[in-house]
Amino acid sequence: MTKMIAHRGYSGKYPPNTALAFEKAAEHGSAGAETDIRRTKDGVYVTNHDAEVHCADGTDLTITEHTLAELTAKPLLNRETDDEVYLCTFRRYLEIMRDNHMVCFVELKGAYTDEQVKEIFDLAAEVYDLKKCILQSFDFDNLLKCRAMFPALPLMFTYGSGESGWERCFDHGISIDADQYVLTDEMLDAFHAHNLDVGVWTVNDESRVEYFKQKGVDWIESDLY
Repeated sequence: MTKMIAHRGYSGKYPPNTALAFEKAAEHGSAGAETDIRRTKDGVYVTNHDAEVHCADGTDLTITEHTLAELTAKPLLNRETDDEVYLCTFRRYLEIMRDNHMVCFVELKGAYTDEQVKEIFDLAAEVYDLKKCILQSFDFDNLLKCRAMFPALPLMFTYGSGESGWERCFDHGISIDADQYVLTDEMLDAFHAHNLDVGVWTVNDESRVEYFKQKGVDWIESDLY
């Protein structure tokens, strides 16, 4: 059964990576929500794709250079709805996922020390459940490092155009999250033969969503959900 993952929350209709987008993804029936994690100057983990937050007053604030209090003193730019929205913490994201029994797709943005990675997933284990979280990364070494620290944490190798070596996933029991235009039938069959999941990103055309459902992929990331 293919499961739909809301890319940055229900970002097709609501401001991405905000609590509102995650809550609306739950209401829409998404099986989970993908998000990007960054760290503030005072060590708080927040959900944001870019290195900066874009505020409603037109200013931009670099996340690593400001405290959470500074970053949440102003509402975020919101071109999607009339709601006033603020930067969401990773803890709040986890709470929304937990309360709605959703899967967390987590991508770490920026450089992280081993200690910081441990803090992130210790928090995930405290608030929710590591088995309900999936770490995604383009960096295979990062996945191996996390496997050593958190054996119970599911992993997915993020795979795009120009990448190679997807077969190494089999030696480590790592699933794949592939660009929708890169995934081949050979890859899909090989991962399923190893009892590993296959996801595709970011599928925003309904006919393509149906195509991948028919193919039997396990996860589809989309802005439509």
